[in-house]
Amino acid sequence: MIPIPSDLENRDFSLHDLEETLKPIGFTIGGNWDYDQGSFDYKMGVEDGYQFLRIPFKAVKGMLDSPGVVVKLGKPFVLSHVYQSGVDADGRNGALRGAVDQFQTPKDPDGEVDDKFVEEGKKLLQTVEHSLMQR
Repeated sequence: MIPIPSDLENRDFSLHDLEETLKPIGFTIGGNWDYDQGSFDYKMGVEDGYQFLRIPFKAVKGMLDSPGVVVKLGKPFVLSHVYQSGVDADGRNGALRGAVDQFQTPKDPDGEVDDKFVEEGKKLLQTVEHSLMQR
């Protein structure tokens, strides 16, 4: 994980406004959201894993599943998830388990990040900053 300094850090935004600005650029709300925190993810690559620019956020007014929620942005960072190939040696058997937990444990959830993805993340973050500061 490589943190990237940003003028967006610790700024409050309507989650709705963030979605309207970031989704057309290619961001998605990461699957790791909770009722009070989450992240916007931009998938930059698939080299030996998945490389993302992630912009975390935390609810400061309301809950994420309610209209009008306001969130505070955290420090953006670039990360690489390196996944195992083949069968998960730690996998648990059972039909119910397989129905709800279909994914392998990451080989390295915080893999090494190539410099080209750090540079791409910085450029993308500049675009995000420009877009959000214009609102």
